Order: sequence, then structure tokens, then C-alpha cells
Amino acid sequence: MSEAKPRDYTKEPDFVKKIVESLHPERMYLKVKEIIQETPSTKTFRMVPTKGKLPPFRAGQYVNLFVKIGNVLTSRPYSISSSPTKTSYIDLTVRRKKGGFVSNYLLDNVKVGDEFETTGPMGQFYYEPLTDGKNLVFLAGGSGITPFMSIIREVVERKLDLNIWLIYGSRVPEDIIFGKELEEIAKKNKNIHYSVVISEPPEGYKGLCGFLTRDIILNQIGDTEGKTFYMCGPEAMYNFCDAELASLKLPRRRLKREAYGPPDDVTLEPGWPKGIKADDIFTVEVVGKKTFKARAGEPLMNSLEREGIVIPAVCRSGVCTTCRTKLVSGKVFMPRTVTLLEADRKFGYIHPCMAYPIENIKIRI
Repeated sequence: MSEAKPRDYTKEPDFVKKIVESLHPERMYLKVKEIIQETPSTKTFRMVPTKGKLPPFRAGQYVNLFVKIGNVLTSRPYSISSSPTKTSYIDLTVRRKKGGFVSNYLLDNVKVGDEFETTGPMGQFYYEPLTDGKNLVFLAGGSGITPFMSIIREVVERKLDLNIWLIYGSRVPEDIIFGKELEEIAKKNKNIHYSVVISEPPEGYKGLCGFLTRDIILNQIGDTEGKTFYMCGPEAMYNFCDAELASLKLPRRRLKREAYGPPDDVTLEPGWPKGIKADDIFTVEVVGKKTFKARAGEPLMNSLEREGIVIPAVCRSGVCTTCRTKLVSGKVFMPRTVTLLEADRKFGYIHPCMAYPIENIKIRI
């Protein structure tokens, strides 16, 4: 019996490249197969590949969806809400945002058969078995439920040995996304605990009301010993929950927080300069390209895209550094959640996705 000869990969120069690209594609090309109405304000877009196969991803990751609206080419990151066990499609769940540019376009215009380009799966907001333990607390607000839904679905489908306490904050009961499915999951799986907190309860509502306070959290989960906390929701929720969780004195390694994009009103952010209003207008000069006017209260990247200037973007939350840009002169405001390297501070680089002009500026792309 002859021995099998080892494969000589040096004679296949594209082999490794093809494998890497299949596992970590820079771009995916998808088509809407199905549209699911989750709530009056939320739809799930079930996407299937038009080229090749979908790459694997970790529950909790997101893709950046590229959209052309009129003459504006822009993008938005959306967490994958389906389980990684579903290898033939991914679900992107989108909730209507007041004044939202992309979310409202998707909800009002997209139909089955429409095609989109996205990045490959990205992000670090996932369960890490080596560090996170087996007891997980999920704090969700609004559409911040989407990455948690992916994780919970995977836990149930793979029967993973994890205990999960999901505490989901919603403004009103009818806006609870995946509510019936979560109730069924909690009923059938003793390791999944699910509770809802309504901030604007209708008359006669008998469930938990208010916000995700320290007392409500402790009443639902018991003690915090050995539990890892994950948080995903709007900036207002983060600002509130940060203070509530601080009183629990959690080790820093036991708290994970997902980036959630620009705040609804940046002027309410700590450190916003007094005397500058959201509608104040400043001049933006892009060296070698063009000069235009931009609102103080709008992310610089949005203003650039409206002028037909598109720069690489992935997270649009000031974390991934993909849109890193040189600020030649002038000042911008960046919320405290922006992850800026010390070298970027020293040499004047900004993240346009979360940078707001607060005086006339000049940038180099």
C-alpha cells in the first residue's frame, strides 16, 4: 500500500488566498430573499448570497451594509440577528429611527429580490468561552436586541452549557422585537431567563416598568458573582446604565459593550462645547477635492457622503479606525466612546464617523 504524498501548497500560490477570502471576505454580495415584519417599526431582511457561499461568523458580529440613496452612497452597520448555525442566509433586523436616513429608506423601499453589497462579518461583541464564564447577563435596549438574538439562538440550537439572563428595555410593549420567540425560548429552556422593562407603560401594564436600574438588574439575576455583563442599545441607555453598573463594582473584564453608532443628539454628550448648537454651520475643506458647508450636529462622514466624497467605513461608531482621517486644521468634537489611539491624538487624526465640526476645519483624505 503506497503512502499518500503530502500536498505541495507552494505549487498552488492562490490556494491559501482563496481559503482566507472565503473565510474572511472583504465584501459579500447578497440578495433579499424574505422580509419579515417583526413589529410596526421593525423588519428583518433575510439575505442570501448571489456569489459563492456565506462565510462563518460568530454570534454577535455585524456587517456594514452599503446603500445608494439618490446620489448619496453611504453605509450602516447592522448586527446579524440569525444564528451562525443557519449557513444559507443571514438576517439583518432594522428598526425605524426618527429622522433616520438609511433605516427609513430600507423599511420603506426595499423589496424581495433587491441586491446589496456588505462587508464580511466584523466586530468583537461575542461570547468568548476562555474568559467570559458560563453565566451571562445581557442588557438590551431597542434594536440592541439583535446581537443577543443571534447568541441566544445559537445557544439553544447547539444546546450550549450557558446560563443567560436577558433584560430587555423597550419604550412601549408593541416595540419589543422578537418578543414571542423569546418568551417561547425562555419557557422551553431553563438556562434562558427573559424579562422586559417598559419605560413608557400603557395604562394597566403589569410588567416591569422604568429603566434598567441597579435594583431591577439585581432582582432579575440575583448576585453578580461570576457573571459577565454585555450591553447593547442606544447612547442614552449606556449613559444611564454605566452609572447603575458602576455601583455594582464589576471587574472591567466582566463588562462588554457594543458600539452603537452616533448619538441621536450629540449636543447632550458630556464635553459638548457650550454655545454651539446642532444647526450651526461650519466650512469643511477637503484638501485637493472641494470645500462645503456642514452642520455641527451631524457626523462629518455623513456630510462628506452627501457631497459625494466616500471614505472607507465599517463600524461607523468610532471604534474600528477604518475611516481614520488627518485633521489639518480646526477642531472637531468626538464623544468619549470613540477609540482614538494616542498616536492619532498626537498627530491629529480623527474618526469622521463620530467627529462633529465645531469650527471651520481642513482635512486630508
